[in-house]
Amino acid sequence: MLALPTLLRSPGELAALVPSWRALVAETPGTSYFTTPDWVLGWTESLGREQAGRVLVAVWRGADGAAEAVVPLLRTRERLHPRLPGGVPVWTVLGSGTGAADHCGFAVAPHLHEDVRAWLAAFARRRSMLFPHLDPGTGDPYLPPGAREIERTACPVMPADPDALGSARHRQGVRRKARRLAADGVVFTWAGPGELTPQVFDDLLRLHRLRRDTIGGSSAFDASRRPLHAALAARAEPGRGPCALVAREPGGAVVGVLYGFLWRDTFAYYQLGWDPAYAKASLGTVLFHETLTALAERKVATFDFLRGAEEFKHRFGATDRYDTTWLVARGAAGALLGAKAAARRARDRRRRPARGES
Repeated sequence: MLALPTLLRSPGELAALVPSWRALVAETPGTSYFTTPDWVLGWTESLGREQAGRVLVAVWRGADGAAEAVVPLLRTRERLHPRLPGGVPVWTVLGSGTGAADHCGFAVAPHLHEDVRAWLAAFARRRSMLFPHLDPGTGDPYLPPGAREIERTACPVMPADPDALGSARHRQGVRRKARRLAADGVVFTWAGPGELTPQVFDDLLRLHRLRRDTIGGSSAFDASRRPLHAALAARAEPGRGPCALVAREPGGAVVGVLYGFLWRDTFAYYQLGWDPAYAKASLGTVLFHETLTALAERKVATFDFLRGAEEFKHRFGATDRYDTTWLVARGAAGALLGAKAAARRARDRRRRPARGES
């Protein structure tokens, strides 16, 4: 007989779940920082605050009351077009969407795999569901019947080792530039989880905006994201949470920040900002080199670039792994979401250069 979950909705119930939930995620192979209660509840308390009443967390507990499977969901509205108000109702993974979570999935003890699959299948029988950026190991196995893949996203990874940064010639060049910056008085320091101050995050926002203003383009990473990252920093402890490699010039002014999240043996690179005045010194590239050095010293095994197949990631030596986004379409809302996904795929095909084009 399949075990049924307890359904939690109130903040108090979720707060009490955190210790065993976090332990479950740590024990589940292949989990990312984005599946931890640190991220999920930090997101709920900040970017998802207006939707707090639509949260549903399915929990399977053991005999001792500890969590043995956790499936956090959110009922939201998916916009069909940026210019159209409202949207259509859909259930999704709590903590995904705005804020850019990758490797989404669920922490499930092995003996409950079938129970979780069966419960999600029943839950999705009459509900449209969107599963964004699912990890192939902790997300895909629990997809309800009828789920259709609508997006595939490259998430390059590489060893957290400065000796793996690109070709030998490239590494020599980066080390030479690092020595020049050091000779000019630029100092690189590591701020681990629990050590990251609000000022460093504000410096990251400032430098990211400054660089964007210089090179052009747009970015959703702005001051509106500060509440999320403050909530994440508040939950951080040694070995897990937000951290950064910080570059300071003589006098102490921050001129570069490479920011991400540490979970288990993986650093997930989230955002970068550096002063364009240091462009000729290749400060951006040196920040990656110094970050890899700091991670290697702390026995971190993997540097995860997260989503995006930008050329520099592969030049640094990263190889692609993939997240996938899935749609379970039910009723009229599902049909509209399916049409949106089809239109997006058609648009992407038109934008993709033909073979042989540069």
